[in-house]
Amino acid sequence: MLMLLTAKNYGGVSRVTQYSAVGLELLHTASLVHDDVVDESGERRGQASVNATYNNKVAVLVGDYILSTALLKVAQTGNQRIIEYLAELGRTLAAGEILQLSNIQNQELSEEVYYQVIKQKTAALFEACAAIGAISAGASDEEIKKASDFGQTLGIMFQIRDDIFDYYDSKEIGKPTGNDMTEGKLTLPVIYALNNSDFESMHTLAKKVKAGTINPDEIAVLVEFTKQQGGIEYAEKRMQEFSQICMNYINGSVHEKAVKDALTAYVDYVIERRL
Repeated sequence: MLMLLTAKNYGGVSRVTQYSAVGLELLHTASLVHDDVVDESGERRGQASVNATYNNKVAVLVGDYILSTALLKVAQTGNQRIIEYLAELGRTLAAGEILQLSNIQNQELSEEVYYQVIKQKTAALFEACAAIGAISAGASDEEIKKASDFGQTLGIMFQIRDDIFDYYDSKEIGKPTGNDMTEGKLTLPVIYALNNSDFESMHTLAKKVKAGTINPDEIAVLVEFTKQQGGIEYAEKRMQEFSQICMNYINGSVHEKAVKDALTAYVDYVIERRL
């Protein structure tokens, strides 16, 4: 959707845009199938993951098959720049997962490292959607850069919202409370809470998260501490700041009313979504 809207903004949706969109959607799907194997996740958005339904061997092979199909589809664009962009995206997504795994061993609680991870792991996908959409419509390098920056900002917002979900129990989301902590991940709300308090006991629990030795009762304590220390409010404030950056792009670079309204609704959805 983001790619199609961006293409429409810069000239129109073409056959190249459509093949690019299918290729990128498949690449994203392949990365999710592989991520669930890496994270040993039994669910994906409330549904059983491929590895849970079958096993890790089948899931890896299915992910490889989808990835190969993605490359085939994007090759049908005949656009070398788009092919290279999508191939580079695959490398970036993998690098983001590796950085996240290595960060589990890092005892530093840094917002900077958090943003490095989500820029590679999630924002790169949105960035590619917007950039490739602009490329497919024949946009100038300056316009492509602006679209790319817009996509990255949108992706950062998306991941922050996803991380906030981890602090609430919801069957709709399909992700149990504290799931990120169970996997050794400390996200923006708890990083803020820990960096703005002197509760040594909470820092001890954070170290247990990274060591993989924390239990469900301790996770519940850390989740509640994060809420009490304003971690959720801080993360939502950061989302609003990124939202304003997105709106500056929409107001300055999008001229057709229908496209402007659609992208504005897209930004609102990323902030307000419940799934």
